[in-house]
Amino acid sequence: MAYFLGVDTGGTYTDAVILDEAANRILGKAKALTTRHDLAVGIGGAVDAALAASGIAAADVALVSLSTTLATNALVEGQGGRVALVAIGFDDDDLARAGLAEALKGDPVIRITGGHSHAGLEARPLDLAALTAAVAELGASVMGYAVAGRFATRNPAHEVAVRTAIRQATGRPVTCSHELSAQLNGPKRALTAVLNARLIGMIDRLVAACERHLALVGIAAPLMVVRGDGALISAAMVRERPIETILSGPAASIVGARWLTGAKDALVSDIGGTTTDVALLKDGLPEIDPQGARVGGFRTMVEAVAMRTTGLGGDSEVHLLTEGLTGGLRLGPRRLIPVSLLAVDHGPMVHTALDRWLSTETAGEFDGRFVLPMAGAQAGGLTAREETVLARITTAMPLGQALTSRLEAAALERLVARGLVMISGVTPSDASHVLGRLQAWDGLAAEKAVRLLARRRTGAGERFADGPEPLARRIVDQVTQQTADCLLEAAFAEDPGFAGEDPVTLARHRLTTAGLHRHRGVVELTARLAVPVIGLGASAPSYYGAVGERLGCDMILPEHAGVANAIGAVAGQVSQRVSGLVTSPAQGRFVAHLPEGPRAWGDRDAALDAMETALRAEAEARARLAGAMDLRIEASRDLREVDIEGQRMFVEATVTVTASGRPRVAREAADPAAALFPLDAPTRPA
Repeated sequence: MAYFLGVDTGGTYTDAVILDEAANRILGKAKALTTRHDLAVGIGGAVDAALAASGIAAADVALVSLSTTLATNALVEGQGGRVALVAIGFDDDDLARAGLAEALKGDPVIRITGGHSHAGLEARPLDLAALTAAVAELGASVMGYAVAGRFATRNPAHEVAVRTAIRQATGRPVTCSHELSAQLNGPKRALTAVLNARLIGMIDRLVAACERHLALVGIAAPLMVVRGDGALISAAMVRERPIETILSGPAASIVGARWLTGAKDALVSDIGGTTTDVALLKDGLPEIDPQGARVGGFRTMVEAVAMRTTGLGGDSEVHLLTEGLTGGLRLGPRRLIPVSLLAVDHGPMVHTALDRWLSTETAGEFDGRFVLPMAGAQAGGLTAREETVLARITTAMPLGQALTSRLEAAALERLVARGLVMISGVTPSDASHVLGRLQAWDGLAAEKAVRLLARRRTGAGERFADGPEPLARRIVDQVTQQTADCLLEAAFAEDPGFAGEDPVTLARHRLTTAGLHRHRGVVELTARLAVPVIGLGASAPSYYGAVGERLGCDMILPEHAGVANAIGAVAGQVSQRVSGLVTSPAQGRFVAHLPEGPRAWGDRDAALDAMETALRAEAEARARLAGAMDLRIEASRDLREVDIEGQRMFVEATVTVTASGRPRVAREAADPAAALFPLDAPTRPA
């Protein structure tokens, strides 16, 4: 008999569960605050409490699997370390596409000549001298590099040469775009590589923290990580490809929702501290997004579940809208540390500042907000002003004390984006404390902070609310409204009757709103969700009852909804998919664009067979590296041909090979087929 440990590290909480492999039941579960200064502390708190609740010994754990929303949150909030993009053979127009310039956020770009043609032939010689000079000039100001070359998926030679040169010169992590996707569209591949490079430090710290605590308590089981499509990969592989963990937490939540409820058709909505993630379960499985995961406004080339991720969570920033006479509210997308949570560790400072601000009727610009430093982030490449502000923030303090002028406010925002500091302010979690729905942290600090926020003035000069309770109710109502919008957007996006139309516009259309409110006039309108909603997340019981009423649908809140991600973390299988292209640049010539470079044949089938053979070997090697055993390998060929003057002419073909297997555990069961989630189990996400 083996026991599995699932861990999910989110923006606010880290969850852990112990599953009994044979009985398919949860033996113990626990939650602990995610400790960003040292992730091992939060992981350790959750793991130790789950082990204690289960009654099993640490040595009996046979498999550990980790899911996380940290990468997703970082992209939604625009955070991450400073990286450099090496663009090989790209021009200015290329670098302006696919949101690449926005993703770079002013980080350096090294443009060098080189690259290949669509046939995989060298277009221009690679200028390694220019690369060496630029890398030397950057020095230690960047934490890693992303490398993208023109038509690198047809021939990766220049990307590989650049990676070798950078590693020899700096020892820094390097991400090559051709390793993340076999598709064309260089700027999009470059974007994916940049985001991957930016996440390496964060995910490495997470994996290292988990490994550190497992070793401390005597768990010697393999450590797996959930990928964005719900499959598992080894910790070693995820360190090289952290981009694959975007939507890891949401993917795990879908698997967990299926495991908990057995539902085949439903919308799964998982509310965390930073984001709300919505996906459709259809016949027990979610769809895989064919265009690649979209997170934080960026469309990547990462294969992941079709998920709509919105910057809305229990710790979302509360914005007061002063336009118009009555004012309004908007939540997110940035996550703040709730004032009630900050007061747990910094109570005297928080209460002293809140009391001082409440003692006057005039609200200052930064009243009610605090700032604190984050350990472990890379601080290279800061301006002099940013360095000055960062040096001032040595501990948690009122935000106004960190700034000496309005000019420094922009510098502070840059520090937040880099993950070097965090802001604390009023969030829905604070509002829930005021209303008595949540009692986990310092409720008095929450009441003071919300009271202070209620004093701010609308465009008409009136206070936003007559006290903390009315404003807290408005904040919770706004959570309901924005959550309903998320669910409606996902529903319209998945409904084939509205294909090609903008789901955001449809969700907010006056007719949709009138239908949800059962408008009765000369025209009668009724609208409702036709599938149930499975509400997940620790705060789901606080908010989702009202969401179900608004949308007129059944709301399912499973018993273990608060740890569904951790459950889903150990409910998947290992899967690796690789693709390759065979083209025909001239009649009678067929080129297989192999991982080591292009090779030509005079026969189409010979080229296809060679490509499939190479991909089978690569897929199997990747799957075993990812921690799989009992492999099942499947191959497919997508041929594109045209009729010319009555003859069938080959254009190109994509060969895809998938290697799948169950995760390797510390002690194998007597019957290998008795895995917790066999390959044909309905819980398998893809």
